[in-house]
Amino acid sequence: MTATIIGTQGLTKRFGAITAVDGIDLDVREGDVYGFLGANGSGKTTTVRMLLGLVLATSGTAEVLGRPMPRDGRHVLPQIGALVESPAAYPRLSGRANLRVHDALAHGRRATRKGRVDQVLEQVGLAGVDERPVAAYSLGMRQRLGLAHALLGEPRVLVLDEPTNGLDPQGIREVRDLLLQLHRGGTTIFLSSHLLAEVEQIATRVGVLDRGRLVVQERLDVLKRPTGRTYVRTPDVAQARALLDGQVESYDERSLLVRVDDVAALNALLVRGGVRVSGLAPERHTLEDVVLEAAGASSDRFES
Repeated sequence: MTATIIGTQGLTKRFGAITAVDGIDLDVREGDVYGFLGANGSGKTTTVRMLLGLVLATSGTAEVLGRPMPRDGRHVLPQIGALVESPAAYPRLSGRANLRVHDALAHGRRATRKGRVDQVLEQVGLAGVDERPVAAYSLGMRQRLGLAHALLGEPRVLVLDEPTNGLDPQGIREVRDLLLQLHRGGTTIFLSSHLLAEVEQIATRVGVLDRGRLVVQERLDVLKRPTGRTYVRTPDVAQARALLDGQVESYDERSLLVRVDDVAALNALLVRGGVRVSGLAPERHTLEDVVLEAAGASSDRFES
């Protein structure tokens, strides 16, 4: 059985009368790209901070890499690369100088420091960065620098909170490609985000947080199961509608959406009726459908 990398039981955080995280049981397994989804204010960042020992839980437990957090943080944290909220940096130093300082504080080997710093700057698209101070960086550049910091120690696990915040579409694609590359290399990734479309492209498993409660936790391929309806592409829409009276749920000038149990029988019926079929494809649940149904929320709480 695949090892659990991040696991919680009844993890809860209250701030006075407000319950930010309400008894969640996370199960992030080795090799996952775990998409931790929720609208802004749903409790995602508070959860991430508890996992890293930055905030103490009110009740419940959390384990990372098989060790309790925050008690065993000194053993766990060197194996984790994290980017939480606004990336920390010394504003008067350059990005490269910041990474050298962080590496020294983490007791990285001095002899190989330059090579490690250059490598992570290349990975995040800052290889050509000049010596200007971080105070002059754009938000997107700061995010890239924060991600470089997370990668500096070649971590077993990446814990990322909204890593594409402030990036343009090209930057978002580059970060996505980098995460997929790291995943192929064996890195487990815990990715907190409210961007459904981005998570849908890279996640293997998904957890959905709504008002502090974990309302969905499942493999993405299971969530995106077929709906039981089939798209039929044909130039003979009117003819197909006549043959499928009562089964057509929607249509346009080039296709129909049909509820049917046997796709092969559907195709045979259409062909016998003289309908030119150019394609048949099952309709699948989208991640947006699953999330919004589970959260009972309006679509403007998430971005797709």
